[in-house]
Amino acid sequence: MNIHESAENYLEAILRLSEEHGAVRSIDIAGELHFSKPSVSVAMKKLRESGYIEMDKDGYLSLLPAGREIAERIYERHRLLCEFFIRLGVSPDVAAADACKVEHDLSDETFQRIKEHAQRKNPPRPE
Repeated sequence: MNIHESAENYLEAILRLSEEHGAVRSIDIAGELHFSKPSVSVAMKKLRESGYIEMDKDGYLSLLPAGREIAERIYERHRLLCEFFIRLGVSPDVAAADACKVEHDLSDETFQRIKEHAQRKNPPRPE
């Protein structure tokens, strides 16, 4: 599954917003990601044409199975990396920003090892 980082960000935003608010429209994504409405509209069209999302007659977006799979993978990475960085002593704001940068480029192998390490009962704490 090869998809660009920007598309992953859009799919992740749709997932997060739908979990928080239920219904999601393009304008919600524009506000969340701080992009212009026309830019988001173009991206949503590409995601629809690629089979990642669908839009109903009222403009509400939903993830199709392929889009949901990507969104859940990226969102899991974001949450776990953010939590991991905070446990290392990184401030929450910096941890969230760094997680956004890392979540797209980290190999599956490295992410799996970080995940295993983070799930240990007594991980080392920063001094």
